[in-house]
Amino acid sequence: MSQRNREGKRGARERLREQRERERARAKRKRTLGVLGAVVAVLGAAVGVGMVASRTDDDSGKSSGALVPPRGAVGKGRLVIPSGRSEKSAQEGKAGRAGKAGPVTLTVYEDFRCPGCKQFEDVFRKTVHELQDTGRMRVEYHLVTIIDGNLGGTGSLRAANAAACAQDKGPAKFRAYHDVLYRHQSQETRDTYADNGRLIKLADQVPGLVTPAFRKCVEDGRHDAWVRKSNDVFAHSGYGSTPTVLLGGKSIYGDPKKPLSPNKLKRMVLAAARD
Repeated sequence: MSQRNREGKRGARERLREQRERERARAKRKRTLGVLGAVVAVLGAAVGVGMVASRTDDDSGKSSGALVPPRGAVGKGRLVIPSGRSEKSAQEGKAGRAGKAGPVTLTVYEDFRCPGCKQFEDVFRKTVHELQDTGRMRVEYHLVTIIDGNLGGTGSLRAANAAACAQDKGPAKFRAYHDVLYRHQSQETRDTYADNGRLIKLADQVPGLVTPAFRKCVEDGRHDAWVRKSNDVFAHSGYGSTPTVLLGGKSIYGDPKKPLSPNKLKRMVLAAARD
């Protein structure tokens, strides 16, 4: 075989080998691209799931912050917890006093963490209950969180939410639990009411209050947004401190020149009822 023929055959084999190498390379690229495509598809699906989950989380977060007034709340925005007999029930229960005015309204802005509020409650609790129970006076409570704002912490908010949860169980449960919270108030700097467990334990002192629904209401902060709204309204009310106590819309407590006593409160309520 001539040298030329041998070189021609070797060239053909080289070209054939190179062609096969190119085909194998193309096949490998196809397989690689296929795998990458599958990975991208999986990742895309994962991202899509993440986006849906993210939107779901956002939506649930929004709903959890809804403003939920406690049962029986009244007034503008339903920010007031009434305590005592209504004007209608008082008049029906005192048929012999036909024509007499209904119960006088005592408005109280209070913070369960506020020592001044505890002092007011300790001094006037018996008198307030007596005037309520005889149908001469009803109390409208506005729950605020001024101490949380001044000293930090969450005890004012947590206690107010728990009191609103008690109101969900009925006015009698609110009144009893309201009094328990003030009787067991600690120093404002300790912020013990920031502990939901302590609030639930204290609620054991009110027969029938602690139920799974009450416990969940306290632990979930069901009325937190409502309490914050009540405090915001107080902050813009022009009143600067707690307790703020009004009788018939007029401030009657906290003026050292005109100190209030339980007997004086009784006289004022009776006088207002005659007007």
